[in-house]
Amino acid sequence: MSAPVRGRSQRARPANRRARGPEYRARRRIILRRRLVALLTVLSVLGLTYGVYFTPLLGVRNVDVHGAMVLTDDQVRAAAAIESGTPLVRLDLQGIRERVAAVPRIAAIEVERQLPGTVRLLISERVPVGFVKLPDGYHLIDSTGKDYASLPTPAPGVPELVLATPSTADPATRAVVGVLNELPEKLRPEVLQVSATTGADVRLALTGDRVVKWGGSEDTARKAAVLVVLLTRKGTTFDVTSPDLATVS
Repeated sequence: MSAPVRGRSQRARPANRRARGPEYRARRRIILRRRLVALLTVLSVLGLTYGVYFTPLLGVRNVDVHGAMVLTDDQVRAAAAIESGTPLVRLDLQGIRERVAAVPRIAAIEVERQLPGTVRLLISERVPVGFVKLPDGYHLIDSTGKDYASLPTPAPGVPELVLATPSTADPATRAVVGVLNELPEKLRPEVLQVSATTGADVRLALTGDRVVKWGGSEDTARKAAVLVVLLTRKGTTFDVTSPDLATVS
């Protein structure tokens, strides 16, 4: 009984292979192609990821500096300390900002990445509103009251600031720069010197041996508007400490 069964099984197997042979092989080829494509895709992604993150393929080739006026581009690059070839995606942008911002002359810094291999440093340098004469030179003071640089000679085009201890924490310094920041442009060329010992006794020395008693830095816009009118009158001392009761003498 078992022999006929074996005979039928052996006869059926070749027939089954012939029936599914071409179609089966075609499906197998499609499956293999799909698997090969998927494998190549994975390998390509892995290779690209490795190239971007761990090789100089998209590494730093150029560091462009924009906005430098007194500082040179090389000085800014040196402060940024960006190593050539470092992959762009792995750059420590915050670290670069902090290093460049530590340069006293720099007020603001932005860092941009540009493919395939450029880093842009956009800086703003501090602009002096005045200078303070100290034993070691003439120190530049910016609009925040920061002492950020010194020169061997007085800075041209800005007034002298007479301050005992110039610093951003000093009330007299804050009052003086607060007044200078809000002065109308037409008055700035006439200001030769600004002094204060506290935050409430600001005085301006103008061209023509004229003096302005300013007082505190509050209500500066109102005081400036009143002063513009007062300066049309003859006098040497202009008192705008109380702008509603301003006087000329």
